Amino acid sequence: MRSLVAPLVLTAAVLAVGCGAGESTESAASKNRDPTSPTRTEAAPVSKSVPAADGGEESLTLSGPIIVEHQVELTAQRDGVLTKVFFDAPTRVKAGTVLAHLDDQQISANLEAARAKSRSIAADLKNWQSEAEVLKADYARQQRLWDLGLTSQEQLEHARYKAESDQWDIQRVQELLNNSHQEERALELELEKTRITAPFSGLIARRYAREGQAVSKGERLFWVTAEAPLLVRFTLPEKHFGQLQPGRQFVITSPDVPGEQHQARVKEISPVVDPSSGTFEVLVELVGDRGGLRPGMTANLKIEGPREKR
Repeated sequence: MRSLVAPLVLTAAVLAVGCGAGESTESAASKNRDPTSPTRTEAAPVSKSVPAADGGEESLTLSGPIIVEHQVELTAQRDGVLTKVFFDAPTRVKAGTVLAHLDDQQISANLEAARAKSRSIAADLKNWQSEAEVLKADYARQQRLWDLGLTSQEQLEHARYKAESDQWDIQRVQELLNNSHQEERALELELEKTRITAPFSGLIARRYAREGQAVSKGERLFWVTAEAPLLVRFTLPEKHFGQLQPGRQFVITSPDVPGEQHQARVKEISPVVDPSSGTFEVLVELVGDRGGLRPGMTANLKIEGPREKR
């Protein structure tokens, strides 16, 4: 009986030691693991996918903001006082419409002075040109007298030098006139900066300044946005790259205008895939009546996956 008990006790001891070693090894591994080390997680999906009921590939429901190509904040191109505001938000304007005026009295006065200076220089130039014709005629007369032996070499050379020097004076005055015209052009450009105009036809969405306000160069004055065409930019997973073609049409809906459905077509497809996100961009353009859709709203688009052949 004692011979049977001794082996059983030895076996139990060996099993206990083995279990303890396993637990200690596992405990040591858990202690050596860095608690701050990141764990691998799956990337968040960029769209909502729904498996097809007939066994085909899943469909995608994409969401994106409605945008327009032309949208800009008009800023002051120079320092000044806003003397007149002609339009307020929201107002539709055409391209080139003057929206506001900055004080231009000093620039206008400087421009008039520059134009007067140009007129004076132009008159001097005409005077020099007339004198050059006279000197040219005198030189020709001296040449004829020289040929007849009725004048001296000194008188001939003097007439030639006077005619040549007058041509240099004409060039000098011509350069003065060109410089004066450039000054005029610079002042005209500054005068244009006092007129804030709409760069394209659209809607004044916001007005930031008021009449009588002193504004600095670069300060916001208006926000002008186009109203059409409406565009939506979506991102798709790279596995769908090559499945869409320009011109393909879809139905677009928006939670902001429930009950409306609009036709849209693919306008542009990005030729590359973003390696950081594994997605590519698709630009869709709304066709037909926009209804209640406006820039800034959210649009939804559903792409059906290809169905399995039976």
